[in-house]
Amino acid sequence: MKSTAAYGSWPSPVDAALAAAHDGRPEYLGAVGDELWWTAPRPVEGGRRALVRRRADGTEEGVLPAPWNVRSRVIEYGGRPWAAVARPAGGPLAVFCHFADQRLYAYEPDALPGAEPRPLTPVSAVGGGLRWVDPVIRPDRGEVWCVLEEFTGPAPTDVRRVLVAVPLDGSAAEDRSAVRELSDGRHRFVTGPRLSPDGRRVVWIAWDHPRMPWDGTEVMLAEVAPDGTFHGARTVAGGPSESIPQVDWDGAGRLLLASDRTGWWNLYRAEVDAAGTVGEPVALCPRAEEFGGPLWKIGLNWFTPLDNGLIAVVHGKGTTALGILDPERGALVDAHGPWTEWASTLAAHGTRVVGLAAGPRSAYELVELDTRTGRSRVVGAAHSDAIDPAHYPEPRVRTFTGPGGREIHAQVYPPHHPEFAGPEDELPPYVIWAHGGPTGHAPLVLDLEITYFTSRGIGVAEVNYGGSTGYGREYRERLREQWGVVDVEDCAAVARALAAEGTADPARRAVRGGSAGGWTTAASLVATDVYACGTIIYPILDLRGWATDETHDFESEYLYGLIGPVDQVPARYKERSPIEHVDRVTTPFLLLQGLDDVICPPAQAERFLARTAGRGVPHAYLAFEGEGHGFRRADTMVRALEAELSLYAHVFGVSRTDVPALEYRT
Repeated sequence: MKSTAAYGSWPSPVDAALAAAHDGRPEYLGAVGDELWWTAPRPVEGGRRALVRRRADGTEEGVLPAPWNVRSRVIEYGGRPWAAVARPAGGPLAVFCHFADQRLYAYEPDALPGAEPRPLTPVSAVGGGLRWVDPVIRPDRGEVWCVLEEFTGPAPTDVRRVLVAVPLDGSAAEDRSAVRELSDGRHRFVTGPRLSPDGRRVVWIAWDHPRMPWDGTEVMLAEVAPDGTFHGARTVAGGPSESIPQVDWDGAGRLLLASDRTGWWNLYRAEVDAAGTVGEPVALCPRAEEFGGPLWKIGLNWFTPLDNGLIAVVHGKGTTALGILDPERGALVDAHGPWTEWASTLAAHGTRVVGLAAGPRSAYELVELDTRTGRSRVVGAAHSDAIDPAHYPEPRVRTFTGPGGREIHAQVYPPHHPEFAGPEDELPPYVIWAHGGPTGHAPLVLDLEITYFTSRGIGVAEVNYGGSTGYGREYRERLREQWGVVDVEDCAAVARALAAEGTADPARRAVRGGSAGGWTTAASLVATDVYACGTIIYPILDLRGWATDETHDFESEYLYGLIGPVDQVPARYKERSPIEHVDRVTTPFLLLQGLDDVICPPAQAERFLARTAGRGVPHAYLAFEGEGHGFRRADTMVRALEAELSLYAHVFGVSRTDVPALEYRT
């Protein structure tokens, strides 16, 4: 028999420290001989990313001690920050980017005991300096090929990106001129090089402002001369309205690429003849599903070819699966297991493929699929229950109806506790979660931050509003020139539907989100009367400022597609910006901001607060030193999560003594 207590007042074993300790997930898998390597979050170690290896005997250990932080800042969101190769003697050779100074380092973890990583690249005092990502080690040439992001002036847009070769002997550690440039810099953005099996050709992806990589990209192909220089670089696939987020080679020297030319990211193969002419790409498994995703980070991969000619693919609609594709027959067989989300990183070794997978009752873990037997098993970063799984929420995948009858996808997490239930005459409060991006997706996976609320009696609904990925290009482009309209309407439609069906208390609904989700939250408080309060996390609040000089280069022209060209529709920028309409905000809110955020800078939050002051609306502001875009430190996440719960307790009329009370301004 469950005890009865008011929604929001239930005791919970999930405190903020526990949720923070389990925040983040592994990234950037790779096979190094018989070992698997990846990066892993360390919130309690200042938020650093550790490089971890799983030896052949199954033991896991860190490659580098603290404070080494394996993370790149290229396009600010980074990308693949490491590469390693096995060697016959001396153990593996690794190359990685260290977050603190963004230099590339070489490291031999099994060489001399106590040996330190040695720098391969110099430091620059110009603007954001020199940054590196998506490395490929070329032992035969004594080089590492990668992307260089080089700032040429003080502004965030004073930057160029090229493919380069960095000497492994350290001769470029203090000498920028020793870094050999491979591409000509004609494109604003590039991904790392992918060398053909015979070493004669190389491909990469490129695009330019104002397009984002999910709008349109080009596949570039060049010949590789014996001296390692690139010649005859040309576009062989893609274009302004075709997004290709990944390209690679199969064992026979044919191009493999993911393209959304039909409205869905599907996998294609193209023949390359002896003269380097690329044939028309042929779909290998045409489906109304996604076999790719948004290229927010450099070096993501949704497919990888295997030695036996098969191709491992991450695919799906809404949720994703790991499948093995036979390209000759078009047959696709999926791995069995409880996982509903596979990350955009795969590693192949022999006939086995390893990915990162999670589900509603498990966090991301390394899962290996043996293509010979069809069996899958967890081989690394294994999920372990920090609490009794009886406290985990039971999500419901829902499709709601929005304005004009459009579909809205969401995951609804009702309040859940094995020992408590709410009064029969009371409906629970709900928080609508708007994901970031906005070209992003809320995955169906276990998240202890969600459990933090649901186990206390507060429901959560994650909305994959129009503009989200995972449902095809048409769904993704619902947000074109409609940001601040469609996302706001879709979140409000879900909130209203939950109340209308008797799931949520109509008087106790909140909205929250970070980054683009912070924008949607602020815009929702301005444009609707649906919510009793909101949590705005490192948001965009002033479109004109963000479109000019208040963000980084990668997204500096993102608003051309989301809002429209600023010089053509200036009134739209003013009308949509929450900062222009603080008088419409009538409900309490919490604003959380990292003071080192260069993507959504604190200046916007501070201007918003200045205009809010004295209007009588209770609000609280927490700013965190040492935090950028996305909180990574455990102490920050604890304070932020407890503050959010304190806001809801105050507004929803719930008594809680387990979190500090917020100090409100008016």
